[in-house]
Amino acid sequence: MSDASLTTRLGPAAAPAGEGSFGDYFALLKPRVMSLVIFTALAGMIAAPGAMHPFVGFVALLCIAVGAGASGALNMWWDADIDRLMRRTRGRPVPSGRIGAGEALGLGVALSLFSVMMLGLAANWFAAGLLAFTIFFYAVVYTMWLKRRTPQNIVIGGLAGALPPLVAWVAATGSVAWAPLLMVALIFLWTPPHFWALALFVRGDYGRANVPMLTETHGDRATRNQIALYAVLLAPASLALALSAAGGWLTFGASILLTVLFGQAGWAVWRRDAAQAEGDGWAAEKRLFRLSLFYMAGHFAAVILDSLLGTGWGG
Repeated sequence: MSDASLTTRLGPAAAPAGEGSFGDYFALLKPRVMSLVIFTALAGMIAAPGAMHPFVGFVALLCIAVGAGASGALNMWWDADIDRLMRRTRGRPVPSGRIGAGEALGLGVALSLFSVMMLGLAANWFAAGLLAFTIFFYAVVYTMWLKRRTPQNIVIGGLAGALPPLVAWVAATGSVAWAPLLMVALIFLWTPPHFWALALFVRGDYGRANVPMLTETHGDRATRNQIALYAVLLAPASLALALSAAGGWLTFGASILLTVLFGQAGWAVWRRDAAQAEGDGWAAEKRLFRLSLFYMAGHFAAVILDSLLGTGWGG
């Protein structure tokens, strides 16, 4: 790494130290991503067999959430230079100068260590090891290595965001099973079309930052083809989860409905070109992006309800 690059990452902040507010530090943890992590982890924990003490479960979820926040802080530290170049990210705490890059790094490392150690002490060290791997994969494998080197960055890097339900299941049971692995598979396959839909209507942002997103390296048509492919791959993954030990009648119904809706939205994106999209303000692409959030929330809400209401296959 060059001296200039190191300076960019560790400082200088555009604002004096201490100017950042509590809201800025909270934003550093990527709370929107954290909320999805908490929700999917909660589903993994509730669907897991056996009884987990409520306090231990709360601490485990808190640790998983803090680990996700630590990953976000490390991501913002490393990516401050490219975040400054993109409209979507230039207002984040580090590129805007409200928080120094060194502060973000320190917070990310401290929260990483805290979350892993506390999860090991509260639940088990297998779960803590998985959480440590998740943080490492997002901060190092995805952020530092893949993101700037390959258009498959989102595909491979999506594993980090897919692991929380498995971490929670292992925290509750101490073991791995097919059901949480299917939860991981669903999130893993969902991540590329979710982000590529966004990349289509924020065109140019990644190009300005020289990030090899698929939209920049392979173009509009290739991206739409890949979105359609993953929409197809999601269907069997969704059904498999619904028929697993974590599923039930509600999850099965949600799977059918959400697969149809997502397939229709993916088809609408695939069948048109950039000129048509620009003509109506990228309406189909924005609809797919919003629907993708509903798609993920709907699946995991159904898993939680099947477990709590006794409508799962186990009764």
